[in-house]
Amino acid sequence: MSLLRPIDNWRAPVPQPSRIAWLGEWSYAHRGLHGGGVPENSGAAFSGAIARGMGIECDIQRSSDGKAMVFHDWELDRLTGVNGKVADWTAQNLCNVTLEDSDEFIPLLSDMLRLIDSRVPLLIEIKSKRDYKYRPICLEVRRVLEGYRGQVAVMSFDPRICRWFGDHAPHVVRGLVVTEDGSRTLSGRMRRHMALWHGKPDFLAYDIRDLPSGFAAGQRKRGLPVLTWTVRSRELAERAAAHADAPIAEGPGIESIG
Repeated sequence: MSLLRPIDNWRAPVPQPSRIAWLGEWSYAHRGLHGGGVPENSGAAFSGAIARGMGIECDIQRSSDGKAMVFHDWELDRLTGVNGKVADWTAQNLCNVTLEDSDEFIPLLSDMLRLIDSRVPLLIEIKSKRDYKYRPICLEVRRVLEGYRGQVAVMSFDPRICRWFGDHAPHVVRGLVVTEDGSRTLSGRMRRHMALWHGKPDFLAYDIRDLPSGFAAGQRKRGLPVLTWTVRSRELAERAAAHADAPIAEGPGIESIG
């Protein structure tokens, strides 16, 4: 697909290297440093990553009153034992929900930023899906990030979110999360290029299961950093080191990246 390189350069130009250099200088703890009784996306998980000198990757869902909550799933049950959708609960109520039989609670993004206090970089994945009204959560994340001076980037599988930040908050580094889902057909490659052209990202966050990838290698050669998720073993850490600029890791993968 090298014939598409000129179109990539035109439709999704690479950012200035100084803008994105920090992305490849860190390893990132996937949903914080969790496990062993420490829940994912919790204050304790983030504190553990900071203590280890790792960057942090987290997830964002929207509460019923429009607040940015640090939580991965659309439903509460897996992580809390409480039934219901995150989007049906107010932020105040969500902040009183405990995580996985712990003393930790679902945090607001604003609380997380105060905890990190610019000490390590932060990757914020905004969750989305088909027919999701993404603009309100983009506006809220932008509002919460106002005045924050730490290294931070937003990212999403949804190229519309990536494009929104490019149009409305161009100072915020933005990334496109990519999984190939085993599709290396011509149509699959074209879908990835079209997502790239629409999103105009500053970097890619790539599924480690898809590496090595011709598409990822081509974008990396152009100058887009490629981060990779989720590195959970030594073998995957070695793959990440060979084919990406930085790992997003958890579990045994943390120990394997040093």
